[in-house]
Amino acid sequence: YSNNIFSKYFVLFYFYLIVYLEDAEVKIEVLFKPLECAQKSKKGDLMNVHYDGYLLDGTQFVCSRSPLWMVVGVGQVIRGLDSGMLDMCPGEKRKITVPLSWRSARRGKVNKQISGLIKLIQSHPVSGPRSMEAFSDMDQNKDRKLTKDEVKQYLKEDYTKVGNPRDDAFYQRIMEDIFMKNDHNKDGLISAKEYNVYEHDEL
Repeated sequence: YSNNIFSKYFVLFYFYLIVYLEDAEVKIEVLFKPLECAQKSKKGDLMNVHYDGYLLDGTQFVCSRSPLWMVVGVGQVIRGLDSGMLDMCPGEKRKITVPLSWRSARRGKVNKQISGLIKLIQSHPVSGPRSMEAFSDMDQNKDRKLTKDEVKQYLKEDYTKVGNPRDDAFYQRIMEDIFMKNDHNKDGLISAKEYNVYEHDEL
């Protein structure tokens, strides 16, 4: 699957994210790990996340009614969660303890209330930029820019190829979120440079 922008599985991950003030490192406790692990989450995966947020006293402050799309490992969420969500097996459950010093994000919006919270997150990994070969597969007219139609068509073909076709609204939702996060200059296109940003180790 290395040449596909979209990974081929829909699974459920569970995360408990706890923010403390004193510890210097992110701590990860594996609560459950399935016997089979077809593919681990990696930097650049596009995640479809449902989450519940709780204060340390157990008070729930948020419950997502619609999924949040994010790319893991590139700074769109707090660094501790970015780190804690890497290398997970489909269906694995983890308890992630994040110190205050790790709660900043390099870019993207950050929940200002994150300090002192426990977040239970259910995420459905859907896709991830993998290579420039995948970019070439999507770039039908070879102009080194991806249009919304090209990305949406690639989605349809890819999901159909693996026997998991979805309705048009599903592809539309993913496509719109991909462009919201990757079309940095908001020109309605994803350039080769914008696409390849997730390939750089320094991010």
